[in-house]
Amino acid sequence: MFWIYFIAILALPIYAQMKVKSTYNKYSKVRSTSGMTGAQVARRILDENGLYNVKVVRHEGFLSDHYNPMTKVVALSPQNYDEPSVAGTAVAAHEVGHAIQDAEAYKFLVFRHKMVPAVNLTSNASWIFIMMGLFFSSMNSLLWVGIVMMSIGVIFQLITLPVEFDASNRAMDQVVQLGIIGQEEEPHAKKVLSAAAMTYVAAAAVAVLELARLVLIATNRD
Repeated sequence: MFWIYFIAILALPIYAQMKVKSTYNKYSKVRSTSGMTGAQVARRILDENGLYNVKVVRHEGFLSDHYNPMTKVVALSPQNYDEPSVAGTAVAAHEVGHAIQDAEAYKFLVFRHKMVPAVNLTSNASWIFIMMGLFFSSMNSLLWVGIVMMSIGVIFQLITLPVEFDASNRAMDQVVQLGIIGQEEEPHAKKVLSAAAMTYVAAAAVAVLELARLVLIATNRD
């Protein structure tokens, strides 16, 4: 049982990262038929949805693409910002999907944002209690405190899943409806988005497994 757990927490994230990199590298070399760069795709979708206040900027770093709801900025990595590829189109549209969620107050996104302060407070502190509880069997109550704190982070990871899946669905709807990608490009764009989603699924799975392991340890001690 231990080996299954050990392999799972190591293999899942590694596999997810390898999958997203290989898929992205493949389709970043495929030029989109629209000839639009990621920056142009993002701007087009934002304008079509009336989000003129959201900026699109170039952000350094490999696959550093993200949407900042505080500053209303869609940040795209250099390759996606500058080049007209299927991968760049999919990634740019996905990040704009988050901007649309933000504008519509998508419930899971709103809940996720509200959890950020609690997650920031408990993410590191939880391991202090957990380690003390694991090293000193007489302090099992501290282990439970750490588990409760850790569970906040796990819930955050789980809430992230519908947020990311919904953003990808919105992305595909937008690029298809606006004619940004052709029918033959749809499967390729979906592969890029699915591979990216796997990183979040893997992170959530590892978090749940680790929490379950600690709960079992604490329960067996009681």
